[in-house]
Amino acid sequence: MNKREFLKSSVLAGMGLTVLGTANASEVKASKKAKGPKHWVWENPNKQEEDTALKEKYKSFYDAGIRGVFFEQDSERHFRIAKKAGLEAHRWMWTMNRGEKELLENHPEYYAVSRNGDSCADKPPYVGYYRWLCPSKPEVKKYLENQVRLIVEKDYVDGIHLDYIRYCDVILPVDLWGKYGIEQTKELAEYDFCYCETCRDKYKEKTGVDPLDLEFPDQSPSWRTFRYNQINSIVNHLAEVSHKNKKQITAAVFPTPEIARRIVRQDWTNWNLDGVCPMIYHGFYKEQVSWIGDAVEEGIHFLNGKFPLYAGLFLPNFKSQNELEQGIKTAMANGASGISIFGKVDEKVLNTLKKFR
Repeated sequence: MNKREFLKSSVLAGMGLTVLGTANASEVKASKKAKGPKHWVWENPNKQEEDTALKEKYKSFYDAGIRGVFFEQDSERHFRIAKKAGLEAHRWMWTMNRGEKELLENHPEYYAVSRNGDSCADKPPYVGYYRWLCPSKPEVKKYLENQVRLIVEKDYVDGIHLDYIRYCDVILPVDLWGKYGIEQTKELAEYDFCYCETCRDKYKEKTGVDPLDLEFPDQSPSWRTFRYNQINSIVNHLAEVSHKNKKQITAAVFPTPEIARRIVRQDWTNWNLDGVCPMIYHGFYKEQVSWIGDAVEEGIHFLNGKFPLYAGLFLPNFKSQNELEQGIKTAMANGASGISIFGKVDEKVLNTLKKFR
């Protein structure tokens, strides 16, 4: 299944090997100025494409200023041809959203449970492939560690790119409410995760309170922070695994720190990454192109130079190449180290991108 089938159907129908760590914002800007922007694309490799076509495509990417590809599936042939063209080849991995048949059948206890008591193993929210794991379980952390290790140990892989590294959307982007007939002006129990016994016990051990006994769980700062920290622990552990293998680690995240924390319990400014790609899909939030710059500015502010930010742009949200150019321009003007593109990258898109090499 293509990476964002859920979102696409609703709308349509770089980085060094070491973490920047304590580098300050001026050092990051100076480095970016010296090296130029670094652009990325998300791609699902077509294994039917011939080598000649792939060589031409990846050369055209490089010539347009693209320096890295996030591949949704493993294809050694695609990875190696992309690398020969001068691109970094990273494996794009679904992280907390895992619906493998074997995992569902053998370990239903790994899956997150809603405030209503429903498990993602047998009653997924919104759509059938929303199968969210519980980040509090040691077994889940170990499972994901093994998945990452299998990827980063391959010599043709330059890094790991984490996606769906969060909880289920307790609130959907506003443009999707109509599709599902939902008005999520408040947090609804069937989309609020995770209330499994592991999460409840860990939170109770820390606070003395069972989260199911909270009168207004959506208003509890400590319950929110607990869940931020469960995902933080997963990410930073996977970062250790990747860095021990001398591979980069990046993530696709929600558009701003505030939105990410509020609607998917994702605290990405506290992750130990080599770069981040906020999905600043302005159409999903019924915003104008100018909002891309606002989102980048917020992310840059809270990162404070910790690692680069590459503004994620969803091509179908742009009505013209002129709009796309404005989106790239405002992202770069507000501090992005480059952009990451989701959608069909054709000659028109590449020509627009060339203006920002």
